[in-house]
Amino acid sequence: MKPFYKLTIPASIIFICSACSLGSAAEESTIMRIGNATPSDRSLSQAMFLFADRLEEETNGSIVVEVYTNSQIGGDRELFEGMQLNTIQAATISTGPIAQFADSFNVFELPFLFTDEEEAYHVLDGDVGRGLLDELEQQNVIGLNYWENGFRMLSNDIREVHSLEDIAGLDIRTLENRWHLQLWRELNGNPTPMNYGELYIGLEQGTVNGQENPIGNVVNSHFYEVQRYLTTTNHIYNASPFMVSKPFWESITEEERQAIIQVANEVQIEQRKANQQEAANSVQFLEEQGMTITHLEEEEIDRLREATEPVRDRYEYEYDNDWLEQIQQAVEEIE
Repeated sequence: MKPFYKLTIPASIIFICSACSLGSAAEESTIMRIGNATPSDRSLSQAMFLFADRLEEETNGSIVVEVYTNSQIGGDRELFEGMQLNTIQAATISTGPIAQFADSFNVFELPFLFTDEEEAYHVLDGDVGRGLLDELEQQNVIGLNYWENGFRMLSNDIREVHSLEDIAGLDIRTLENRWHLQLWRELNGNPTPMNYGELYIGLEQGTVNGQENPIGNVVNSHFYEVQRYLTTTNHIYNASPFMVSKPFWESITEEERQAIIQVANEVQIEQRKANQQEAANSVQFLEEQGMTITHLEEEEIDRLREATEPVRDRYEYEYDNDWLEQIQQAVEEIE
């Protein structure tokens, strides 16, 4: 089996794999176009190259995979719509953008659902995670499993954030998701939705003075050049489901479907390990670049969690489902 990645500076994780497009496939081969909106050297993107390499090998070339990273064939919305129409056969997208299509996925956008990866994996890989993936079929998409984007952290260029009070007044770029917006309002920040592709310029020009993303994005999108402070708030865990177009799924053989499931599950395990290594390396790299990294005390995390309780209360008031209760029960099983 080929090795999954090798580590380089700065915190890049590079998979050893064959080219994602073979240029001229055999006539009987099926083309599978897969994409994401993530920079090409993030572990999520590199996992797709690994998926391509292994699936072509597993199917003896009956499926030829073309990989498009970094929004080459569209952002998250375009990728999801492409899967619905089968112009794109697979993608990995964070749960926030998916919630625009499958409302149940909003539960993953609530603050402080998980305290660590162990809790997240227990929920995502169990009945709750499977149940939510099954709901994607109503959107003409098949959810296979959950890859990892990581815990979201706060950075800014104004001051070190080591307490709840330090967040007040910061102009923070967020996803265009109502729960993310309410989260930062409850913490007295000024949230501003902005396209990810415009974020660096927005930070550079002072349109916003802060942002929140998994730490790998801070490195790979060079936010450290325009941000001086990063705080490991870990306020939202970002899973990134790997999904396949339902029309494509129904067009291939059962043997090919099983090969896709097998390879996706293999890559999931390795991608999560790579993402955690990437996050650890990113802390060291950002410190070397002059960023101040602040790790919040547990008491301060508890204060943030308590301050954002109204977000969860609002969710429970508006949604007539028990997804949040099921997640909390599953987390309690570990504790």
